[in-house]
Amino acid sequence: MGAETAGAMIATGAADEAGARKREQRGWYFYDWACSVYSTSVLTVFLGPYLTEVAKSAADADGYVHPLGLPVRAGSFFAYSVSLSVIVSVLVMPLAGALADRTGRKKPLLGAAAYLGAAATAGMFFLGGDRYLLGGVLLVVANASIAVSTVVYNAFLPQIAAPDERDAVSSRGWAFGYAAGALVLVLDLVLYLGHDSFGVSESTAVRICLSSAGLWWGVFTLVPLRRLRERPAAAGGAGVVGGSWRQLGATLKDMRRRPVTLWFLLAYLLYNDGIQTVISQASVFGSEELGLSQSTLIVAILLVQVLAVAGALGMGRLALRYGTKRTVLASLGAWTVIVACGYFLPAGAPVWFFVLAAGIGLIMGGSQALSRSLFSHLVPAGKEAEYFSAYEMSDRGMSWLGPLLFGLTYQATGSYRDAIISLVIFFVLGFGVLLRVPLARGMREAGNTVPEGVAGRSLV
Repeated sequence: MGAETAGAMIATGAADEAGARKREQRGWYFYDWACSVYSTSVLTVFLGPYLTEVAKSAADADGYVHPLGLPVRAGSFFAYSVSLSVIVSVLVMPLAGALADRTGRKKPLLGAAAYLGAAATAGMFFLGGDRYLLGGVLLVVANASIAVSTVVYNAFLPQIAAPDERDAVSSRGWAFGYAAGALVLVLDLVLYLGHDSFGVSESTAVRICLSSAGLWWGVFTLVPLRRLRERPAAAGGAGVVGGSWRQLGATLKDMRRRPVTLWFLLAYLLYNDGIQTVISQASVFGSEELGLSQSTLIVAILLVQVLAVAGALGMGRLALRYGTKRTVLASLGAWTVIVACGYFLPAGAPVWFFVLAAGIGLIMGGSQALSRSLFSHLVPAGKEAEYFSAYEMSDRGMSWLGPLLFGLTYQATGSYRDAIISLVIFFVLGFGVLLRVPLARGMREAGNTVPEGVAGRSLV
């Protein structure tokens, strides 16, 4: 074989591998497209106000429901359910991450978690009357499922994207998710506003919107399951479950030797707790405190989704110019201002609520996408799912503190304004911790190169 022939074969192989990687990336984007509809239509728009109304219909004369005999103000039931779902996630996510790396079978785990969550969401069609406990159970199952599936989904990022393209790939994934959320919200808005012309009640329209998100989630999960490729397992052998727990213990010990990774996770735990709580409680705040209609809330969240597509892509470009860490820090400053402004929003004034929603849309996707990309550089090769299980515990897994603080503040004061302003502490503390994290050093300690696109003075 001549040198020219060998060179041509090598070039062809490299081109084929690049094409396969791009195909995987496009398939990977589609899981954001599939599951983000749950986060938008269910968790952010419809379920909070609807489940709160269901709980109120089951409440006693003092406005309390009594799940498991515990007195809970009906207006706090949704927030407490979100907190419980996160605690359940904490128990199962580390095992899922260890299993994924130990067996090398990420796709079956992704599929199992996705379809369990999709089934629970579809089951929300049967949430009606005073079935607030059914709503709480389905919420816990769906939230825990999306958390577990996201652990495995995120673990594919270091495998399908080179270090210098992860900011862009991660941002495109978030953009896909926000685009799907916007599209489905338009359809939801048509059904909700025109429910009489469709021959259904307002309650039935809401339940259709909830359950259809589960169907969407299940159908489009087929795309990443077909396109993503398995990689060799980091470890194997018999006793996979027991071995996974042992491997998890080893991973935690390994992370103790990487203090930069732990400090980044602490920073992310803090500020992302605030982000997740704003997302999950915004519709309750808008309906209960500001007196806004469900249609107004849908339009506001639709505005968030549309602007979030541009925001995620735009902040990815800003990260290339100014540094990823610096861009995330700037977004946290913006989050602090937005939440503080939320406290002063006048009731019954949708225009100002739309202004606030626009600000959230422009920074929400970028701050989350760039954080995911930054963490991928702190992960040692072969331990992607295990490390991302810890990341997801900081993402959704440990985000019970925000909803709990929100619920306790409302229970103590009876004011959703006091509840929303309490979240400022998460952004302030997260900013302070992240500012001191030497990310470039952490990347080198993990055995990874520091990409030129995200390195620089902001990472020293």
